[in-house]
Amino acid sequence: MLKTLKNAWKVIEIRKKLLFTLFVILLFRLGNAVPVPFIDTQLLGAYFNQNLSGTILGLYNVMSGSAFSYGTVFALSIQPYINASIIIQLLTIAIPALERLSKEGGEEGKKKIENITRYTTIGIALLQAYGYYVILSTNQLMSKTGVWPAIVIVATLVAGSTLVMWMGEQLTEFGIGNGISIILFAGIIARVPNTVISMVNTLINAESWKVYVIYPLMIIGALAMIVLIVIVTNAERRIPVMYSKRVVGRKVYGGQSTHLPLKVNMSGVLPVIFASSIASLPATVGMFFGKTSKSAGGWGTFLKLFDQTSVLYMVLYFLLIIFFSYFYSTIQFNPIEVSNNLKKNGGYIPGFRPGKPTSDFIAKVLNKVTLFGAIYLAIIALVPLIVGAISETAHSSGISIGGTSLIIVVGVALETVRGLEAQLIMRNYKGFLE
Repeated sequence: MLKTLKNAWKVIEIRKKLLFTLFVILLFRLGNAVPVPFIDTQLLGAYFNQNLSGTILGLYNVMSGSAFSYGTVFALSIQPYINASIIIQLLTIAIPALERLSKEGGEEGKKKIENITRYTTIGIALLQAYGYYVILSTNQLMSKTGVWPAIVIVATLVAGSTLVMWMGEQLTEFGIGNGISIILFAGIIARVPNTVISMVNTLINAESWKVYVIYPLMIIGALAMIVLIVIVTNAERRIPVMYSKRVVGRKVYGGQSTHLPLKVNMSGVLPVIFASSIASLPATVGMFFGKTSKSAGGWGTFLKLFDQTSVLYMVLYFLLIIFFSYFYSTIQFNPIEVSNNLKKNGGYIPGFRPGKPTSDFIAKVLNKVTLFGAIYLAIIALVPLIVGAISETAHSSGISIGGTSLIIVVGVALETVRGLEAQLIMRNYKGFLE
């Protein structure tokens, strides 16, 4: 990887893209340090650590680089755009007009879909910004109340989210690509120094020898998870495909053999994000009523059942990850459509007749691959939760969503290296992946 970066730096065009990417990341980090007017950031930080870290807002906080808990301009970060993209992607399948626009509209249709996504992002940002303001006003986390502070807070958060979306698009066009992923990557990595400092302080002030055993095991476990993520991210099931020979005029076409690749982890980290959102719903609802798992009465008992360290939460989390993995792979990959395309182009899978037998075989293989990928995602997501439930020290270190962060960080890093490799190969450089 370092050799790839070194070779990329020698190419003037890629060097400019790298510098532009670093500049945008710097602006993103500066925006994360600018507080929103009328918010008491100290009270907000204390309230967040006590009540919100176990909710879906905790995941938002990680992806925003802790900007959500600090009440800064980029508190909403890239989350509204991610939510809008997922919603439009699902609506594209459900609404025939959007489906025709995405498949048959060409470049113009793609631009219209992008514009719809942008407007949806602003709408979602407005809703999230208002919800953010409700949390602030209800829990007296503002230095001043009234209509004007409400307008300023909501407008600032929406403008910040829109600016982050624009920065991501600029990175995709003028940077090294994958702008949204790069910003997400930068937000998660920004939390690493604070996590390291917290671990060092815990080691220095440790009163039990168990801490000196737990932290090395946590580091070794994190490295093992990174290796597993790299292996599974690059893994794929290759279905052999043959193309029949056909004569067109005086030329012979076809006759070659190739393969149909099925990624083991086709859905990426989205099933984990969806599952985390739904599994954290009870804690999120309780937060709006000012209740936690430590509250007395029925609310406290109910929320304890769905606490991140409870067995019920982990079982529900596991089942939701499996469900959303199958759901998203079904959306992304249509065996019938693939079978029809193979048939139109004279392709076939050896041992299976074109048409329904081929689609049935592809669906069978897809189900097996998806199950393996879903179990892998569940393991990566649940291991930090189990460790946090066993060890109070690990739980206090905030590793409950470490698996999700690792999948995102490693996936974006691999994708970025591949992009640099592709540009280097075009310029006759020997790349890292060869």
